Amino acid sequence: MLEFERNPHCPPPTVLLAEDDPGHARLIQSNLRESGIKNPIQHFEDGAALLDFLHAKSDAAPALDFTNAYVLLLDIRMPKVSGDEALAKIKEHSQLRLIPVVMLTTTDDPKEIRRCFELGCNQYVTKPVDYDQFVTVIQRLGAFLQITCVPVLGG
Repeated sequence: MLEFERNPHCPPPTVLLAEDDPGHARLIQSNLRESGIKNPIQHFEDGAALLDFLHAKSDAAPALDFTNAYVLLLDIRMPKVSGDEALAKIKEHSQLRLIPVVMLTTTDDPKEIRRCFELGCNQYVTKPVDYDQFVTVIQRLGAFLQITCVPVLGG
C-alpha cells in the first residue's frame, strides 16, 4: 500500500458509489480501503437513490453537504435510473456538475464509452471479470483518488 501526503488545499472527498450489485459494492469498498483510502464512502443501490441524495429528496440518507468535496463512482447498468441517465442529470446542474464522475462498469462498448464522455464523465474504468484483475483495478483507482484534488461544491 502506498501512502501519499495529501495536499492541504485539497480536502479528501467523500466517495459516492452508485452500484447495484452488492458483491461488487463490497469488493469496491474493501479494495478502496485496502489501497489506503480513508475517505467516507457512501453507497447507493441505484441511480434513483443517488439522485434523491444529490437533490435532497430522501430522508433515508444524510443530505448532500455543499461544504464538502465529492467523487462519484458510477455504474451504468442499474435499476430505476441508469448510470448514464444519472450522469446526464448531474452534469445539467450548476453545482453538481463539479463532482468528478468515474464510470465504473463492466460495459466496454466503444459507443457507450463515447456517450458517457459526451454526457460529461471525467474517467471511464472497465471492471474486469477476473477477480484478481478487478482487485488490482480498484486498488489503482484508490491510489489515484488519494492524489486527486476536487473542488468543494459550495465554492
